[in-house]
Amino acid sequence: MKVLAVAPEIFPLVKTGGLADVTGALPGALVGYGVATRSLVPGYPAVMASVGRKKALHRYDALFGGKAAVLAAEIAGLDLLVLDAPHLFDRPGGPYGDPAGGDWPDNWRRFAAFSRVAGDIAGGVLSGWVPDLVHAHDWQAAMAPAFMRYGGAPATPSVVTVHNLAFQGQFSADIFPSLGLPPAAMALDGVEYYGGVGFLKAGLQSAWAITTVSPTYAQEIRTAEFGMGLDGLINARAADLSGIVNGIDTGVWDPQTDAHLAATYSAKTLRSRAANRRAVEQRFGLDHDNAPLFCVISRLTWQKGMDILAGAVDSIAAAGGRLAVLGSGDRALEGALLAAAAHHRGRIGVVIGYDEGLSHLMQGGCDAILVPSRFEPCGLTQLYALRYGCIPVVARTGGLADTVVDANEAALSSGAATGFLFAPGSAAALMHAVRRTIAAHADRAQWVSMQKQGMKADVSWTRSAGKYAQLYASLISRRPAD
Repeated sequence: MKVLAVAPEIFPLVKTGGLADVTGALPGALVGYGVATRSLVPGYPAVMASVGRKKALHRYDALFGGKAAVLAAEIAGLDLLVLDAPHLFDRPGGPYGDPAGGDWPDNWRRFAAFSRVAGDIAGGVLSGWVPDLVHAHDWQAAMAPAFMRYGGAPATPSVVTVHNLAFQGQFSADIFPSLGLPPAAMALDGVEYYGGVGFLKAGLQSAWAITTVSPTYAQEIRTAEFGMGLDGLINARAADLSGIVNGIDTGVWDPQTDAHLAATYSAKTLRSRAANRRAVEQRFGLDHDNAPLFCVISRLTWQKGMDILAGAVDSIAAAGGRLAVLGSGDRALEGALLAAAAHHRGRIGVVIGYDEGLSHLMQGGCDAILVPSRFEPCGLTQLYALRYGCIPVVARTGGLADTVVDANEAALSSGAATGFLFAPGSAAALMHAVRRTIAAHADRAQWVSMQKQGMKADVSWTRSAGKYAQLYASLISRRPAD
């Protein structure tokens, strides 16, 4: 099967979160199922620096305001198609925002162009290569199925994966004439959304199938609480909806070979984690003692429950825990956590920013990781934690609920427990889970058993890639005969 993945970010070239890890790892995992993936990515500066000078497979004289070209490249084992469009993507800052953190005002134009090119490729614009199926990721790529539907590839199957329904790509109606779609597309069963244009909505309406990144999240988004205004449409398409839990790249995330660790280890040599623990303590200015060391590796946002964490930090220190926080986001939350670190010197440490290497070290050295998300489509942090023997303490929602086995009496007695789940999303519920974790940490045999059970879990892409391959095959089988 030939699949075109439409990925607004991809590891290791450009990453703002878990989406890049997924789009970077899934193609390799699919190879074993007879799926050859080419990934279309925007030509951001970091991508173009890696691509270098390449011959164009296709050129545009005028693509949403400027010249553009589709280039082919192979980088880090990925078969890439790069949209070289300097007027859209050659900018400072991040993939979606300026250096000050604000969204680019023409993001609609940038990702409409990106999706339009995906639709053109599906329609056969590249000589000698036409995909059997198009797989679009999140709102930035979700217009691809709409361009296919209203353009030259209505019979090509398409899948939209929702990594986070909270980000939808909603824009005013006045952009519609610039999209190049027929007037009929500006309708309730097309791209229209509450009087404007909804990129993710358009994808959910037009794609042959919809996936989310965990089975529980697939059910949650059918409710008013988690549906973010799209639950009606999602319920109407429930027969085409499935949840496939994410995996991780077990080559990149492997405690036996990870160069970011002070000491590598396996489930048989867990005592070697002590060197990583000391390295984390040193990096975060924490006391060196035997108190449980919790960590948080997260965007500091409301969705991630960081206000819940901020309300609990004093209690965590009072209960005898220590805490290392790595992340950035809401300035008020950053300030609250920094103030807590200043108040509890040696017990709480905070590093504002994003540091891939440090995140690996924290997974390899901390005792437990806190994930108090209000909603979490899948979450990768807890999967990394399981792999590294860092006990997950997570909210009972979305993919967190699907991947962590709570340490209740039955699970502990059977040896199945891998972490601690809590609900509802409150500081009190979080603290109850923290106290359970501290008590479990005091029982060395029980703690090591949980670590080893988590490290045995299959968090790779193998099973999930098989489910994607099965979905692709079922959609392709429905394609009308020529």
